[in-house]
Amino acid sequence: MSRTLHLAEQLISLPSITPALLTGFAMAFARAVGEYGSVIFIAGNMPMVSEITPLIIIGKLEQYDYAGATAVAVVMLVISFILLFVINALQAWQRRHAGAPA
Repeated sequence: MSRTLHLAEQLISLPSITPALLTGFAMAFARAVGEYGSVIFIAGNMPMVSEITPLIIIGKLEQYDYAGATAVAVVMLVISFILLFVINALQAWQRRHAGAPA
C-alpha cells in the first residue's frame, strides 16, 4: 500500500515542478550554447564525428571564411531562440492549465 501511495504522490508532484524543470533546462541549454573555453579542451574535433559548433566557427575564422562563420553562428542563434520560445510557450500553457495567473 505504501508503494502505491508513494507512486501516486510522485505523479501528483510532477506537474507542479514542470515549470521549474523547463526553466532549468532552458538555463542549462543557454549556458551550454555560450560555453567556449572548457569545451575547446574537451572536444575531439574529429571531422564529421565529434565536431562542435564553436570549433567549426573558429576553424572558419582561421580560414578567413567570415561568411561561413557568421552562417554557423546565426543557425546556432536561431535554434537557441526557437528552443527558448518553445520552452516559454510550454510554461505558459502549463500555467494556464494549472489555473495560475500568467
